[in-house]
Amino acid sequence: MKILNKERARRLAMIAAGLLLLAAATALILQAFRSNMVFFFSPSQITAGDGPRDKAFRLGGMVERGSLRRAPNGLEASFILTDTANRVPVVYRGMLPDLFGEGQGAVAFGRMNGNGTFAAEEVLAKHDEKYMPPEVAASLKAAEAARKGGAR
Repeated sequence: MKILNKERARRLAMIAAGLLLLAAATALILQAFRSNMVFFFSPSQITAGDGPRDKAFRLGGMVERGSLRRAPNGLEASFILTDTANRVPVVYRGMLPDLFGEGQGAVAFGRMNGNGTFAAEEVLAKHDEKYMPPEVAASLKAAEAARKGGAR
């Protein structure tokens, strides 16, 4: 009878150790996901102060017509992203995608700097005339609904 209890206790200890290792691995994986997670914000959310101050995030909207300015060296550009309700100025250093243009949907990855300008590290443009990033489409719809609701 004592042999059975020792064997049962050993099995229970092995199961407990396995569960502890599984919990530790799960915690590490969730921590890695949390630190690599990048959130999307619309210009209205940024204007309202909802965007992070110390983390990189994605900003999406439409490139406002007439706002695109390119530096003579061709590697620096500034433009305004809008969701039709609010506007956020963006600066970018690098080659813009071929499909990038005014009146087109775009998503920029970067951080807000101290003067209220979004410093983009990467800029993505829509793929064809029908495609728009889902986050951009949703924020444009929400901004349009808020604008129509406030105009009553």
